[in-house]
Parts: sequence; structure tokens; C-alpha cells
Amino acid sequence: MGDRSAESWYPTAAYLYVLHLDGLALAWEYLRRHPGYRLDWLRHHHRPATARQVAQRWGLRLLEDPGLDARDAHPAWEPGHPAVVQLYPDADPPRDAATFSVWSLPGHKQLLHDGKGLALIARSLGHCARFALAPGLEDGMAVAYACRGSGGGGGAASARSATPAAARPRPAPSALMELHTLQALDATLAGASLREVAEGLFGVDATADWYTNGGLRSKTRRLVRRGDALMRGGYRRLARIPPPG
Repeated sequence: MGDRSAESWYPTAAYLYVLHLDGLALAWEYLRRHPGYRLDWLRHHHRPATARQVAQRWGLRLLEDPGLDARDAHPAWEPGHPAVVQLYPDADPPRDAATFSVWSLPGHKQLLHDGKGLALIARSLGHCARFALAPGLEDGMAVAYACRGSGGGGGAASARSATPAAARPRPAPSALMELHTLQALDATLAGASLREVAEGLFGVDATADWYTNGGLRSKTRRLVRRGDALMRGGYRRLARIPPPG
């Protein structure tokens, strides 16, 4: 067993940003690691005639550079995720109607064209708000919002989750599993053995009794399998897009 401590996947600190990613950002983290997607990017991203068609196979409207992690990438997903709030000019606003103002949103803001329309992303610690801007909406206009839901108030919950009041600076317990899953996936793609993966995730001391600690081996194996499954199509569940075909 070689020394892997100098490899990029080994230090857990390099993955801390994962603790504050939402479902769409996590979906990108798994997709960008797929060898097939990386190959498609190299072959087609500079060919507009085929790039859009190739992107659709992956659930995207446009190909995005897999070398960019979720902090810098702007993947244009197929529509449907309830986290994306749609903003429209209010055709019949009341006197106290809310107005649209990009600069009133907290956090770092990014405005981009996703291949079909304008999208706005506002990121702050522990929170990411995503908006689809309707044509004709301008700064200072009275605004109405719409969001997709699965019934039972899902749409209203999605709208509330896109407001600053819902920011959660403390990551959810499940976020640590995503961090470990991505770290295990990177280690496996780099050719690490199951024990080397465990050392990177849980420390050398934890693997001292590797051959008798079946629980640690099982936990590491589950993380490796989960990462591979999410990379090979499971990311679509995170992005709320249907399977291909």
C-alpha cells in the first residue's frame, strides 16, 4: 500500500465547501466527475452544433467545464427543480407589492444566461437562492413569484427556502455524508484501495485494526458504491430531472 497522503483527494479540508451545497450544486459535483461527461466536454464544448444535443444527454441545456467545482461553475440544468423560484413582473400589484432588486439579495450574486433565459444565483454562507427571471422583468418592478412543488405546500416551502430568512449557516448532518462520498469517489477514481480510502476519510488510527473492524470496511464500501451510483446517473435525482430517454 503506497503513501497517498500527498494526493489531492486525501485532505478532507479540501472538501469543506461541500457542506454548504444544495441539491443542484451537489448534482454537478457528481456529474463533473463522470469520465464520459469529461470526454464529451473535451470533444464537443467548442462545437455549438453538437454541444447542445450532447448536453441534453446529461440533463443539461449547455455543457459546463468539469474542471470547475460548484463554487465557480454555472451548469444550466433542464428545468423542473423546485428550488428554482421563477420571477415575473406583477401585472396587478397591490400598493405594498414587493419590488425586484438584485442588490437587496444577500450574498455573492451571479447573473447568467442558461441557454433559454436569464438566471440569477445568490450565494451566502449555508444558503443558495436560485431564480429564473421572466422576460421584461427590470430592477424596481413589482414582482410576483412562482415555484414548482409536489403538492402539500411544496411550492410555498420552496419559495420560503429561497429567502434570506431561511439561511442555514450550520450544515445538515447529511452534508457530512456527501463530503465523505465525494472524497471516497475521488479516491476510487484515482485508484486508491478500500483501506486507503478509509485512511483518507477517517484517519490512519481508525484503520489500525482494518482486518478485524468489519464495520469500518462496510461503511467505506457503502460510501464508494454510493459515490459511483450518484456519478453514473443518480445525480439526476438530486437535480430533479428525469432519466434519459
